[in-house]
Amino acid sequence: MTLVKKSNSIRRPLLIMVVGFTLAGLILSISIFANMFINESKKQTEQNAKQLAKFIASQSADDIKNNEYNRFNQTLSSIKFIKNINYVHIYKIVSNSSNATFFTSYNRSDLPAIPEKQDDIKSLLVTKFYPTYLEFIIPIKEDGLTYGYVYLQANLNHQNSLTRNIIVTSIFLIIITLISTLIIVAKLQHTITTPIKTLISTIQKVSKLKDYSLRADLPAYRELCLLTQNINILFDRTEKNLAKKISAEKDALMLNYDLKDKLQNRTDALKESNQELLSTLEKLHQFQGQLVESEKMASLGDMVAGVAHEVNTPIGLGVTASTLLSDRINEIMVAYENKTLKSSQLKKFLSEGKVNVAIIYRNLNRAANLISSFKKVAVDQSHEESRFFNMAELLNDVLLTLAPQIKNTPYKIELNCPNDLSVTSKPGPINQILINLILNSFIHGFEGKEQGTIIITVKLINGQLNIKYQDDGLGIEGTMKNKVFEPFTTTKRGSGGSGLGLHLVYNLITQALGGSIKLESEPGKGVHFEINFPVN
Repeated sequence: MTLVKKSNSIRRPLLIMVVGFTLAGLILSISIFANMFINESKKQTEQNAKQLAKFIASQSADDIKNNEYNRFNQTLSSIKFIKNINYVHIYKIVSNSSNATFFTSYNRSDLPAIPEKQDDIKSLLVTKFYPTYLEFIIPIKEDGLTYGYVYLQANLNHQNSLTRNIIVTSIFLIIITLISTLIIVAKLQHTITTPIKTLISTIQKVSKLKDYSLRADLPAYRELCLLTQNINILFDRTEKNLAKKISAEKDALMLNYDLKDKLQNRTDALKESNQELLSTLEKLHQFQGQLVESEKMASLGDMVAGVAHEVNTPIGLGVTASTLLSDRINEIMVAYENKTLKSSQLKKFLSEGKVNVAIIYRNLNRAANLISSFKKVAVDQSHEESRFFNMAELLNDVLLTLAPQIKNTPYKIELNCPNDLSVTSKPGPINQILINLILNSFIHGFEGKEQGTIIITVKLINGQLNIKYQDDGLGIEGTMKNKVFEPFTTTKRGSGGSGLGLHLVYNLITQALGGSIKLESEPGKGVHFEINFPVN
């Protein structure tokens, strides 16, 4: 079933364009001219007020100097015939001072007095406009000396009345224009849509009856006439193509029967092939899992050998020291029984015994620490259960466990982890990840280098444990970097490399820990792994 897209009538865009552009132009023009007229009227009012203020200033200099208060009030009384003047204040400058004091004023009879403006003289030297009035101050000068100031406030009643009249007139013009435009648009729309409706009716009839032999009548307008002619041509071609289509469908139907038989035969063959492929793939997955487990056990075996070798040294030293201590005890016992024991001999025995006991304690304590750390790591690697642990202690246990393999190398490992960072997660996969990354740097990254540094930074960010591992080794080439996490990818094939180390790291992070790992590396600039996984 064909869905008809929702559409609008041509009336809307026609109405919007014609009425919109007309009104926009009219409103813009009226606004510009009205604004210019109102601003010019305000300027004229300001100029008239300033001329009056200058006249008052020119008449008041002598009166202020001579303190002719009454005569000056007579001059101000003539202002009452000027209706737009609200207030006039005269301020006099006190001798030997720059301060101005109130001298006299004029208030329009229907207005109350206003506060004096001595404090606003500087700001009112520039005219200030308000919704209903304007005000300013000009100095009273004579012979270059300032004797006082004239403050004048004039109302804007005439301008406001003029503004209202302009707005009312503008609205009236807009309404008249809108009505006229709507009438024109309605007439224009009728002229355009009538032949279009006739054409639509013909098309709907053809669509309903499936009779493409019908043709639409040509309208009087050239553009619509061209449209109708093209639609008639479309009907004609559709009619011919429909006839060809019916013939082709008959041929296609026969061909489909043949293809169906061939397709069925090939489908059966593909099913058999797919079944064989699935079986092979399942075996490959099992083999890959076995290899990954073998890799984990191999790394654990390497640690066992290293730890055994490392533990052997302190235990051997402890045995040697205990044997020596035993011999000295026998000597003291013989001397004691023969009553030939000297104080110097006893003192020497006590001194050597203290040293031997210290050697035994130090070496046995070192062996105990190694065995404890190895036990933690071995248990964590064999059990992937969540538990609460301190991250800094886990890092130290890993380094202590790897000590036999890395102690005689010129490479350094720096740890940046808060001592109080404790989380609930799976320490086993974390141990395995760090061990594989460190050994990978030692075997591959620092190959042939006389020095190198590994930096491990651990942070807790929004419930995610963020581990950044980086070294300054040889780095990884671009072709190898894109497939470094794939199984059996190694640069040491034939030299003991299995190609499962980083693949094991990837599986532990994404599956056991439910996190992600990103790799950045360039040849000669080392590697940078960023690991994130959720913790509690």
